Amino acid sequence: MLRNSFSIYNLLNHFFLKPEQVQKVKAKTVLFQEKDSVEFVYLLLSGTVALGRVHMRGKDFILKMLNSNELIVEYQIFKHNPHYQFYAKTLVDSEILAIKKDQFEEFIMNDPDAMNAFVSWLSTSYLKAQMKCQDLIMNGKKGGLYSMLIRLCNTYGIKTDEGILIDLPLTHQDLANLTFGTREVIQRALKELREEDVISYDQQKFTIKNLGYLRKEVDCQNCAYEICGVN
Repeated sequence: MLRNSFSIYNLLNHFFLKPEQVQKVKAKTVLFQEKDSVEFVYLLLSGTVALGRVHMRGKDFILKMLNSNELIVEYQIFKHNPHYQFYAKTLVDSEILAIKKDQFEEFIMNDPDAMNAFVSWLSTSYLKAQMKCQDLIMNGKKGGLYSMLIRLCNTYGIKTDEGILIDLPLTHQDLANLTFGTREVIQRALKELREEDVISYDQQKFTIKNLGYLRKEVDCQNCAYEICGVN
């Protein structure tokens, strides 16, 4: 059977998923902490998970946010006694499948299709990380916020009569954590966008009313959807 076009998520889902092993996890549940010994990799079947690090001074940085149909592998694979590099925490009620690390690595090593799919997934993840760094370095704090709003539209956006609704509750502090800025800077930038009628904000959800404005401000390169996201 040819499976080369399958994603690593689909291959793992097909091989490991048993309905009785699916875990229903409440919002704000910590799946693992930074520097914990690795026991599992996770398939995020539904919901949203934030991956990040907490600075020694207490500042929380969100490196990426994953929604449904995602793989969570945050360690150096095939390394003896590895540790997680980041924390993982659910933002909303979620469903996950935990796969033992050794079983995952054995599957990757012994299934050529899985190895090819995993390498493809890693290369895409690398490009996403590079593009995020580029946006934050080249565009500054305000441009980094604009870029993040575009990425949130691509990952969580729903078209409405008002614009594109980012269907994920977000506080100003959440956006500060995502853009590695301060809440005060983010609040000022968002106030300017509301005054320009670029965005609206209601019940902790943003609606982007003028996506073209944000794209113009950051010299958007119209990257492929799978690269321009927060996942």
